[in-house]
Amino acid sequence: MNAFIRYSTILVYKLYYNFHIEGMENVPEKEGVIIASNHRSYADPVLLTMPMKKPVTYMAKEELFRNKLFAAFIRMLGAFPVKRGSGDLSVIDRCADRLAEGKNVVIFPEGTRSKENKVHRGKNGVALIAARSGADVLPMGIIFEGPKLRFRTKLTLKVGKVITSEELALTEASEDIKRGKKIIMNAITELVEGSSAVSNSAENGKPEQSVSDTTVSDTSAPDNSVSDSSENYTSSADTQTDN
Repeated sequence: MNAFIRYSTILVYKLYYNFHIEGMENVPEKEGVIIASNHRSYADPVLLTMPMKKPVTYMAKEELFRNKLFAAFIRMLGAFPVKRGSGDLSVIDRCADRLAEGKNVVIFPEGTRSKENKVHRGKNGVALIAARSGADVLPMGIIFEGPKLRFRTKLTLKVGKVITSEELALTEASEDIKRGKKIIMNAITELVEGSSAVSNSAENGKPEQSVSDTTVSDTSAPDNSVSDSSENYTSSADTQTDN
């Protein structure tokens, strides 16, 4: 990422929003981690770069790259294109390759934006990328009141403790992927909603998603995860211009 573009964008965000970060002590010295977060607005990919010492990279739907000027801008912010509806699971390897290069990769496991400070069921992509890459996971939580970000909105980014690859101990077996996804989603939920929400979720016994399930539950939403038949694997930033 172009450093000038990145830091200029960060400065604009800090001036425009009432923004602060909690948990800076949890940012690892080691780079090449998966940043897993809830997804609230178009601003999220840039927000998640702010605590990091190095730039991040993230997926964006290929339609956003049709405008050459805008494409150049988001590429400098770390975006790379992914074709929606292609069923292309090579995106998992592309993320793993970037992690192996020491780059941080942003994943939004829910696969779509939420209009409230609630974490919904995650998709399997984050755990599969963690399994394939052997990377640690850094959970984050984005919190603000209301469905949209507005001028001087109070905006909080919470950085959780790193979930190491040793803690996850993942293979690509179905049960491992489901277990890993649950660990990661619980960490995000605790940051956004508090520990009681994690306990309630466990007590209610939310149904687990099959790794081989290719059903898309929210195909009518304008901000779905990229890719339909690989929907349960790929949970990406859908950086639209509306928030």
